[in-house]
Amino acid sequence: MSYPVESALYQWEDGHRRLRELSADPRSAARANRAVEAIRDELRRRIGPTFSSAELADLYGAGTDWCLEAARWALPEGASDLDPQAIIDGSFYLYLRGATDWSGGRLVAQE
Repeated sequence: MSYPVESALYQWEDGHRRLRELSADPRSAARANRAVEAIRDELRRRIGPTFSSAELADLYGAGTDWCLEAARWALPEGASDLDPQAIIDGSFYLYLRGATDWSGGRLVAQE
């Protein structure tokens, strides 16, 4: 069963907003960026460079425990001060920018 793109997009946008709020504290921002990059690296490995927003949403809907594992590897000192869902959702939002049907901050109809 596919995960609805609209639901995923709502969660990802909210996560991205919360992720930007972390940048108010330079230490938290640096640590959050390390976790985000680790998750984005894992996304590249799992879904590749060519994907649609629906494929990304399906990957998200299948579970994100692996995202937490990637973040733990990037932050061996721990991330108790960070919002894990914001890190995950923000990472997916940032990776969405590379989707074949995403342009200028919106979904583009595929022919």
